[in-house]
Amino acid sequence: MAKGRVKMVFPGGNTCMGFYSFYNYMVGKDARRIFILKGGPGTGKSTFMKRIGSELLERGIDLEYHWCSSDRESLDGVAIPAYKVAILDGTAPHVVDPSCPGAVDEIVNLGDYWDRDKLVSYKEEIISLQSRVAHCFATTYSSLGMAKLARDEEKSCRDKALDYQKFHCLTGELFCQIFGQEISWGNGVPKERHLFASALTPQGIVHYLPTLLDEITFLYLIEGDPGSGKEIILQELAEFAYRSGLTVDVYHCAFDPAQIDLLVLPERKTAVLNLFTELAFDPASVPDLKYCERIDCSTCLDLDTLKIYDRELRETEELFNGCLERGLHYLKGARAAYQELEGYYKDAMDFEAVDERRQNVLASILEYIQ
Repeated sequence: MAKGRVKMVFPGGNTCMGFYSFYNYMVGKDARRIFILKGGPGTGKSTFMKRIGSELLERGIDLEYHWCSSDRESLDGVAIPAYKVAILDGTAPHVVDPSCPGAVDEIVNLGDYWDRDKLVSYKEEIISLQSRVAHCFATTYSSLGMAKLARDEEKSCRDKALDYQKFHCLTGELFCQIFGQEISWGNGVPKERHLFASALTPQGIVHYLPTLLDEITFLYLIEGDPGSGKEIILQELAEFAYRSGLTVDVYHCAFDPAQIDLLVLPERKTAVLNLFTELAFDPASVPDLKYCERIDCSTCLDLDTLKIYDRELRETEELFNGCLERGLHYLKGARAAYQELEGYYKDAMDFEAVDERRQNVLASILEYIQ
């Protein structure tokens, strides 16, 4: 039996708006069964999901792995799209509570398997570490918020240099390539889904783009500095595709979720990606890609106008990089404190009992699949 395929995404992100969640898009409203994991740090939620995921993949079942943006090694969820079944981490900051208890949702409380007396004996240490984690996250988000102010100023400078006539010609050619010459709106039943394709993590910017693009034939790479118009292109493409009645998978910017970094149109086997230096993406990593075109929005900028704002652009870039680096530093600090916190809970857990519960959940999932 062939092994199942896995798509890897992020349902939430550490952004300039704080922690931003698209958890409601992990599974649709027509979900058949959702297992919501509860329990403290270090209780084995991620391992619980990884082991079930591994067994399902070995059985040839396609999955989605939803990774944690605060630790690239941890899972926030495993979804089985074909069967509308999922397992989710329902703890903070992405608290999930049952919307249809019993009929659809089932809580799996791993806190049932810890030694409460041990945790009580670590009370002061746990409270101290929780405070440290909260402080680091707050500083991370304030730093990313300051980076957003610098980025907005940088964009405003380039916007003054944008030749909109050239930009609209560039955009029009791209629209014609993707959608054809004739405009057709209102046909079909449009569907949209919103997630993150990359994340700002303690390990830096992380993505699993090849798993999202492995069935894509046509890929368009949008290049250019912030404010060169590429943000507008992706937004307008998403809106146009939806009005055309297509399925639209929208992957938002890991830094600013109001922006789009990747648009996937499965029915047309087409994707449009915002390509920036820090992403470190190689189109050669997409196995079945037949056509790849780079579209440089910088060609629409007036160089003479840009020279007027040369100082502002250098200053805002420096400010942005400094604030982003500070944010990632404190994100690492949050992870370090959280790992220490996990140690106290691991020491108090009965993992044999957790593993037995995992086998029961796997058996329930296989019943739905069969």
